[in-house]
Amino acid sequence: MLSKKDYSNMPLEDLLAEEKKLKSQKILTAVLVGFFLGVAVYAATHKGFLTTIAMLIFAFAIGSNYSKSVKSIEAEISRRNTTQP
Repeated sequence: MLSKKDYSNMPLEDLLAEEKKLKSQKILTAVLVGFFLGVAVYAATHKGFLTTIAMLIFAFAIGSNYSKSVKSIEAEISRRNTTQP
């Protein structure tokens, strides 16, 4: 999930498999983001400021990385589908 791959060098079949794998990780990503947001809310009401900020940063980083990966794969698949005869 955290690795940065060069999707332009991958064959279309591998891109489709990678997209399917990422889409299957959608629930796990949502659970992790939800967990970090829940901990951030709890920390804001009970603990302190630093823990809240850290949890929000973790949640944003996980969601952002997942979103960028899915969008880059979809863009590469779309680019290949429009250039093929």
